[in-house]
Amino acid sequence: MPQIQVKLVRSAIDRPERQKRTVQALGLNKLNSTATHEANPSVLGMVNAVKHLLEVTEL
Repeated sequence: MPQIQVKLVRSAIDRPERQKRTVQALGLNKLNSTATHEANPSVLGMVNAVKHLLEVTEL
């Protein structure tokens, strides 16, 4: 499967708890932190739920 790199570009402060936990589950803690994941349906669903906070790049 292809891989994607996600970068947290907007803060999760003042977001619903569900979105905060989704960002944390993606392995993103601080602003501008990055994580690489396989592009499987579960990860893509999490990325889609918080896409307004992320920058996604295909590798």
